[in-house]
Amino acid sequence: MDKKLYLSGLLVLVLIIAVIFLVVIMVKPGEKEVKKEIAVFETTKGNFEIELDRNNAPITVENFVSYVNAGFYDGTVFHRVIPDFVAQAGGFTSAGTEKSTKAPIVLESKNGLSNKVGTVAMARTNVENSATSQFFVNLKDNGFLDYAHGNAGYAVFGTVVKGLDVIFAMAEQSTITKYGMGDWPSQDIIITKAYMK
Repeated sequence: MDKKLYLSGLLVLVLIIAVIFLVVIMVKPGEKEVKKEIAVFETTKGNFEIELDRNNAPITVENFVSYVNAGFYDGTVFHRVIPDFVAQAGGFTSAGTEKSTKAPIVLESKNGLSNKVGTVAMARTNVENSATSQFFVNLKDNGFLDYAHGNAGYAVFGTVVKGLDVIFAMAEQSTITKYGMGDWPSQDIIITKAYMK
């Protein structure tokens, strides 16, 4: 009886040591939990939040955060909203003035992220490395905007994690041609404030 009790106690002790050992080797020294980067956008249509993916799009996220922190997006509008496609912002004021930007960044469309509904990507011209401040939210899965052989694609760098209903509500509004641009919402959708959470 004592021998069985001794063996049971020994077994429990070995199991406890094994669990402690596993916990220790799973948490490496100097390793810390990665803090989520969330950009908050307050608009005249409601608020939304974007979780940024610095691991897969480091250059793009660094660029985007620098614009947010500089207050660049405050007072800009969603100037291109196309139902079942995208809602684009980040370059124009409600007066149609295009804001001055920093130098364009390298296109990070080969990062494995897809232009699925709710994801956020950088807008650009037909030139691959031309993205600056403008971004768009995908209103549906737009796989044809992903990188592929013969298609440079558009770099996804985040996902709307709160307020996607606000983005969809933007697409319900009628659009007009304004300042020479089509798909401009008939009632301006202004980004009143953007900041990092």
